[in-house]
Amino acid sequence: MTSTVGAAIGPSRRVRATEREGNRVMDKIRWGVLGAASIARTRSLQAMKLAPSVEVAGLASRSVDKATALCTEFDIPRAFDSYEALLADPDIDAVYLPLPNALHTEWATKAMEAGKHVLCEKPLALTIEEIADLQAVRDRTGKHIEEAFVYRNHPQWATIRDILEGAGSDSAIGPGIGRPRSAHLTMAMQFHDPNDIRNNPELGGGALYDMGGYVISALTMIFGRDPLRVMATLERDPVMRVDRLTTAVLDYGDAHGVLTVGTQAGPNGRGSHQLLSILGSTGWLRADYPLAHARPTECHLYLGNDQSYGGFETSTITFPPVNQYTLQAERFSRRLLGDKVPTWPIEDARTTLGIINALFESAANNRWEPIVKPHNEGEVSLERGDRVVAVRDINTTQGIRIPQGTEGTIAEDRGSNLVVYFEEEPQRTSVEEQDLDKLIE
Repeated sequence: MTSTVGAAIGPSRRVRATEREGNRVMDKIRWGVLGAASIARTRSLQAMKLAPSVEVAGLASRSVDKATALCTEFDIPRAFDSYEALLADPDIDAVYLPLPNALHTEWATKAMEAGKHVLCEKPLALTIEEIADLQAVRDRTGKHIEEAFVYRNHPQWATIRDILEGAGSDSAIGPGIGRPRSAHLTMAMQFHDPNDIRNNPELGGGALYDMGGYVISALTMIFGRDPLRVMATLERDPVMRVDRLTTAVLDYGDAHGVLTVGTQAGPNGRGSHQLLSILGSTGWLRADYPLAHARPTECHLYLGNDQSYGGFETSTITFPPVNQYTLQAERFSRRLLGDKVPTWPIEDARTTLGIINALFESAANNRWEPIVKPHNEGEVSLERGDRVVAVRDINTTQGIRIPQGTEGTIAEDRGSNLVVYFEEEPQRTSVEEQDLDKLIE
């Protein structure tokens, strides 16, 4: 079976109620671009101008000549000679921020405080503390901010979600592949220029920071939860000292994720090498271009069910070329205009960065590293190493009973799911959330 899915950007299918801001009726979002980064020049600017709800109103660079040249090339009406000048312009509603990684938090903060919504290139920040600061600014200013993982806007991911949720036998995509048990995701490019910021460890360079966010966020969407623990190995460039090859296993308890990212591997052509394979409980899925597209390209999902053998698919879903950057700018703008569209909060960025940090720790210490989920204020807080006591007899997933009163040590705290090492026989077990307060010794 072969089918084709189309998702060309066009006007909203419903009549949008216009919003009035001051004396202006808003039918488009006026965007400003901070910086003249390569991704803006080669991919984002022209794509944004194709989005019906987007007006690219200005671009700022520390070099007025560079700003003027880009504004002329892309027919942008206003060039600014500083980022501050653009943020001070009341005619700018939202900011696209493609600056170097180390500058994201600073200028995203300044943009929101200046009353602008923010679409920030990945990674949103380089530390958990920076993301927490951005959350506080977002909550205080009421401005919308997202991390720009462009692949999320491609229609194939809505289809992948439907497949994993079990679309049903009457669906065009069939009954799905069952529960995801394993997912393998690879992304690789060739970055050899020592002057490239992606090869500068102080500016957040390296494979994990540059590409790890893509694959980890995709695994989070596939499994719908955080991993319990991770194990990684990485190899660094001997001169530039960035990780140029990283492979990791993410343990989700009853499922596994495996990723490989590389900055000096794969074909040295346009775009990147990408491949996704999902093993389900009743079938499998393979995607040949799952993440960021360097240019609009046809891509496919290959599905195997109980009639397939080897790696030969029983059905194929084909997606025509779409511009992910146009889709992203249009979706974000429609969200600001009041349309109900998908959105991803920056709490997702905190999750992704926490996993990246754990992968670095794992590689450095040559061990499994637990993923600790942050607690919200008012929740019971348990930390690794805390002593706990089982308040009732517990059957673990391995079928071993932990008797009431047995003492153990927290190896990981994930809210309602605790990984506890008990003294009698270390095993993983689950504890109901309502019992958390009873467990603290």
